[in-house]
Amino acid sequence: MASHIILPPEDADDNHHREEDGEEEEEREELGARRRGACAAGAGAQGGAAVLGHVRADLARLVPEPPRPAQRLLRQPRGRRLRQDLRGRLWTYPNPLQDHPAYSTVKQYFVNEDDTVPQKVVVQKNSRRGVHFRRAGPRQRIYFGPDEVKACIVTCGGLCPGLNTVIRELVCGLSHMYNVNSIFGIQNGYKGFYSSNYLPLTPKSVNDIHKRGGTILGTSRGGHDTKKIVDNIQDRGINQVYIIGGDGTQKGAYEIFKEIRKRGLKVSVAGIPKTIDNDIAIIDKSFGFDTAVEEAQRAIDSAHVEACSAENGIGLVKLTGRYSGFIAMYATLASRDVDCCLIPESPFYMDREGGLLEYIERRLKENKHMVIVVAEGAGQDLIAKSIAKSDQQDASGNKLLLDIGLWLTHKIKDYFKTKKMEMTIKYIDPTYMIRAIPSNASDNVYCTLLAHSAIHGAMAGYSFTVGMVNGRHTYIPFYRVTSTRNKVKITDRMWARLLSSTNQPSFLSQKDIDEAREADRLANKPPLPTGASHRVASSFEQSASSSSN
Repeated sequence: MASHIILPPEDADDNHHREEDGEEEEEREELGARRRGACAAGAGAQGGAAVLGHVRADLARLVPEPPRPAQRLLRQPRGRRLRQDLRGRLWTYPNPLQDHPAYSTVKQYFVNEDDTVPQKVVVQKNSRRGVHFRRAGPRQRIYFGPDEVKACIVTCGGLCPGLNTVIRELVCGLSHMYNVNSIFGIQNGYKGFYSSNYLPLTPKSVNDIHKRGGTILGTSRGGHDTKKIVDNIQDRGINQVYIIGGDGTQKGAYEIFKEIRKRGLKVSVAGIPKTIDNDIAIIDKSFGFDTAVEEAQRAIDSAHVEACSAENGIGLVKLTGRYSGFIAMYATLASRDVDCCLIPESPFYMDREGGLLEYIERRLKENKHMVIVVAEGAGQDLIAKSIAKSDQQDASGNKLLLDIGLWLTHKIKDYFKTKKMEMTIKYIDPTYMIRAIPSNASDNVYCTLLAHSAIHGAMAGYSFTVGMVNGRHTYIPFYRVTSTRNKVKITDRMWARLLSSTNQPSFLSQKDIDEAREADRLANKPPLPTGASHRVASSFEQSASSSSN
């Protein structure tokens, strides 16, 4: 079942639909052949990449349709009583939450299969419906029986506040809500699938891990061998895989999902996006971001104290943000003590008239102190011009960055030496301190909701990346969150608010602004799944143009 839906335009021409009936019938025959040989879990997320017409009739491709309104009044008995899908393809179980004492007072707890969440919430009056994603939440009937579930959890990539909270809530949610007893942890990232023993997890063993930073399962970069991972999943009888990680990790999850679907295995793959940089596409924000901004503020406060305590003092703080400067931007807005914020999305220059060095000099003469915040990915092109370097990569394939904070420190010192002007600069790099702390209250709640949404989707037989879109938790196709990266829009009002707050120059030429606007326009085009037809491509183009207007 597709995890996302392109709803048909309200003014669609009936003749156009009649002309497409033959092609639609061919698509249905092809999909039917896939369903008969494929598994519910594998085809659950990506099996039918969105088509523009006749979508609602095809929502229940592999997961059963919800009962009719009259049937919803009848409670299904607990236990392993099975009901065949209306289309005669699947056997399903009643959701045990219907008899769970904690949810007995909840009104309309189960999510309707037709509920969707729009990607664009602000549209013009005459805009089409655009891209919608399937709403997350518990289904009235589930694909996996609780006693047949064998779930595993893996954490990959760098550390992030909230990892242990997500692990805890996955284990406790599976156990307490769905009575699942076979839950295992994969140690040390993707390579742990075939190089480590599985770690049994129980609610008791994970009871207080949310109070600690890091991950109890260990993590690593790289080590992704898709066939060996799926071989191990198949050999061990795993049928639910929960993958916690950032952009590269979700790409790996997509590859695992495709291999599982290719083999026809009955396995759900649930991705939970993680990055303090907040650069995962589509979703409102990633868990750990709020905690990172809060901890970054403490570093900025320290830099401000140091700067105020010295003659012509400068406090320079480097924050994480390889490609996206969200932490730097939000920490700057929250602090109010920052005089200049530099991020990867906004180019700057050093030496020319109106450049950064001239601005620093002017600010020191005015205020006698200054605080600068820089994201780690900012100014890499400037460093490349002054320092010969090789294009090395880490185990995840990310380009190794040079230390912009250290480089700026030396450039500023050299500049003021030529000016024969006394100054003191303190460089603070809290990167690993921020990554390693436990999550705050806001992120703890968010982690809980993400984990529970992932559980409900996996139990229903879907494969997806879970995330919050416009304040609602949704199931998103893997390819959508991995094909683009969320970045600060320097043509947006939020960046304008920052420039107004710091009173810093934008350092942008008209060419930079035009390029940024063009990048925003292209970013609004939704990505296509592999092998999409020409007609589907046209539908995506129409949806993108209407959503971006």
